[in-house]
Amino acid sequence: MRSLSERRHGRAGAWPFLVLGIAPAAGVILLWMGRVPICECGYVKLWHANAFDSGNSQHLLDWYTPSHIAHGFIFYALLHLVARRLGYWPRLTIATLVEVAWEIVENTEAVIQRYREATIALGYNGDSVINSMADVAAMWLGFWLALRLPVWVSVAIVVAMELFVGWMIRDNLTLNVLMLLWPLESVRAWQAGA
Repeated sequence: MRSLSERRHGRAGAWPFLVLGIAPAAGVILLWMGRVPICECGYVKLWHANAFDSGNSQHLLDWYTPSHIAHGFIFYALLHLVARRLGYWPRLTIATLVEVAWEIVENTEAVIQRYREATIALGYNGDSVINSMADVAAMWLGFWLALRLPVWVSVAIVVAMELFVGWMIRDNLTLNVLMLLWPLESVRAWQAGA
């Protein structure tokens, strides 16, 4: 007889190994694309606080880390709605594939150029591989939290992260998506502090 945990989350089997293998595979692809493994400054910081200098998206954690935690919450919610019967590990595998696909697409020259043209990230040069891997881990954290927390707490955390990061750097996941897909001059002016 399956345990309550197995019935709730699905039998793990080889799924954790698959999930843990996807991120390094994406890292190899990013290296092949010419992404730098770590910051060209030659060191790795746990936290990089300046969202507007060349160290942004080059270290482990930065102001955009909460966006990736939010991805985990969002992916969990969407997959819970459309693929609930798959169980936890298959859904986490799908979420990981989506996250690494974004990390790869985000670091193409076309998207990097789009960030420079449409958002406040004028000097953005893409992510280091270590930053991309930390972004995947942040998504895992959000996914794991979404599994364990009540829906209202999950929603409150995402809203609080969006508001706090928006207040701190005038950017967040919502504004990032808006400005990539439908840039508004009024939003760009506000982000620039005008």
